[in-house]
Order: sequence, then C-alpha cells, then structure tokens
Amino acid sequence: MKTAAIFSILIGSVAAFIPSSSRVGYTTSINVSPDLERLVGASVETGGAAWDPLDVTDFVPVEYARKAELANGRVAMLATVGWIWPKYVGHFQGSLSTEDPIAAARKCDLQFWAQFIALCGAFEVYKYQQEMNGKSYTPQFGADTPVYDIMDLYPKDEAKRKEMELAELKNARLAMLGIAGFAASYFIPGSVPWAPFS
Repeated sequence: MKTAAIFSILIGSVAAFIPSSSRVGYTTSINVSPDLERLVGASVETGGAAWDPLDVTDFVPVEYARKAELANGRVAMLATVGWIWPKYVGHFQGSLSTEDPIAAARKCDLQFWAQFIALCGAFEVYKYQQEMNGKSYTPQFGADTPVYDIMDLYPKDEAKRKEMELAELKNARLAMLGIAGFAASYFIPGSVPWAPFS
C-alpha cells in the first residue's frame, strides 16, 4: 500500500518538470488581494505569483497574515534547530537531559511554562511598543528600521532588503513544514517516509 501511494505521488509530480510550452488546454486564475501582490514572497516555487490557496486574505488583513506567517516561521526555525540540536550536538546535563524534545517538554513543571509564557508576552509587548515608534519586525510594510537589529545586518539597499526578506520567508516556510514533519513522525510513527529525526 505504501509503495503504491509513493509511486502515485511520484508519477503525479512529473507534470511539474514538463516545460510550460508543452502544457496545453488549461489556465488558472487565482483570486489574490492586490495588497498581497506587492509583498515579498512570490518566487519560482509559486510560479512568480502571490500564493494564497485558502484565500485567507479575504478574511484577514494582508499585513496581519504576513506578520503571523513570519512570527510562526521564526518560531518554527527555532523549533527545528531545537529538535535536532540535542540529538546531534549535545545538551546540558540535568533533570531535563534527554535527546527527546517532547519528553523534555513534558518533564518541565508548571513554573517553567508560566515563566516562558511571561517571557513571550514581554517580547510581544516590546514588538508592539517598537511598532508604535515606527519600527517593524516585518519591514515590508513601510518601516525602514527593524525592531531588533543589534548587529546591523539589515541592508540599506532596497534590492538587498527584498532578497533578505525573501530568503527569510522561504526559510520560515520550509521550517514550518519541517517541524510539522518532525512532529508527525514522532506522534504517528511511519507517517513520514525516510524521517531522519524521529
């Protein structure tokens, strides 16, 4: 059964490698908000167009959707590193010492989680205050200065900014898929073929 499913997926994906000039007989139109078109994120993977398959921007403002995507993507990048790091690099010795990230999270007591939630809240308050001062953690929306750039890595050149923003967005999207795959592999053994970090 698994072999048949994998085979059908591989055969179905062959159409992605057919040159566009030989594709005949269909066109698609995507209902995309004009505000979404001006944002960084349309690239080769999305056919050079904005990608909103669930029409989320019909229900929430584009700026809110992008901020949520970046915030979740940044958390997913940290979570992906946190999932891999203890197993392949190492960890501190102590009562929570384990290579299993879920087991480590389950060992934490309520006081840790309360402090963690308070810390996350403090970060959110800081981001909000900085946005009120004209800075942004998503500079695509007009602010030239990011909220936090201690090493002054954010480029001054507009083309380099767009390149950096696109790279961050692509890495964030990949990390969200990656951490979802790790979690699926952990909680549903065998659900992810060739899962290296289960």
